[in-house]
Amino acid sequence: MTENIAFIFDMDGTIVDNMRIHNQTWQIVMAEEGVLIDVDDFNRQTTGKKTPEILRQYLGEKATEDEIRRISEKKEDIYRQVFRPSLRAIAGLPGFLEEARGMHIPVALATSSGKTNIEYTLSGTGLKPYFDVLVGGEDVMQGKPDPEIFLKAAQQLGVPAPRCLVFEDALLGVEAACRAGMKAVAITTTIPARDFVGRCQVVEIASDFMDLHVAQFIPLFEG
Repeated sequence: MTENIAFIFDMDGTIVDNMRIHNQTWQIVMAEEGVLIDVDDFNRQTTGKKTPEILRQYLGEKATEDEIRRISEKKEDIYRQVFRPSLRAIAGLPGFLEEARGMHIPVALATSSGKTNIEYTLSGTGLKPYFDVLVGGEDVMQGKPDPEIFLKAAQQLGVPAPRCLVFEDALLGVEAACRAGMKAVAITTTIPARDFVGRCQVVEIASDFMDLHVAQFIPLFEG
C-alpha cells in the first residue's frame, strides 16, 4: 500500500518550533548592521532561503563574501545558544515518524539550514535515526522557493517527485514543493493557517502533528 511513497520534511518551524528564536536573532544581528526588520514581512519573504541569500537580499552588493560569512556564523551561533534550552521535537512528530517507519515509508530532511544546525537539531531532538536522507543548504545552489532541494531529496530517496509529500511551515517552502510537483502539508508555527488556504498542492493544514496520521495521506497516492 505504501510502495514508492516518501515523506520530505523541512526542519526549522516544521520539526522544531524555533522560528520565534530565529526571528529574534535576526533582529539583533540585522540591527547591528543598521537594518530594522518587520518580523511578519521578513518571514513571508525569507523563510526557506539560505542565510547568505537572506543577508544578500537585505545588505545588497555592498557586503563582501567575508562579511556575509561572518554575519551568517554569528547569527547561527547566537540562535543555537538561545534555543538550546527549548530544543525539542514539535508536538506529535516522534509518533508520526514512528508510524512512517512502521509502514516502511522513507523519510528525508530538506532544509536550507547548514550541516551544523542540522546536526544540532536532529541530535538534540533524538530524531536523527528516522531520516534516511539529509539535504542541507550546502548541498544546493538555490534556496527555496527554488524546488532544487526537494527534487534532490526525492532523487536520493529514489522516489519520483509526484510520489513525495512535503511537510513545510513557510510560504516559500510550499511554493518550492509546488514547483517540484509535490503535495504539501502546511505546519502553522510561522505563518497563519489562513495564508495557506488555496495554496498550490497544500492538502492539509495543521498546527503540529498531534492529529496527523500517516494513514490519512496514503489515499493521496492511490490510483
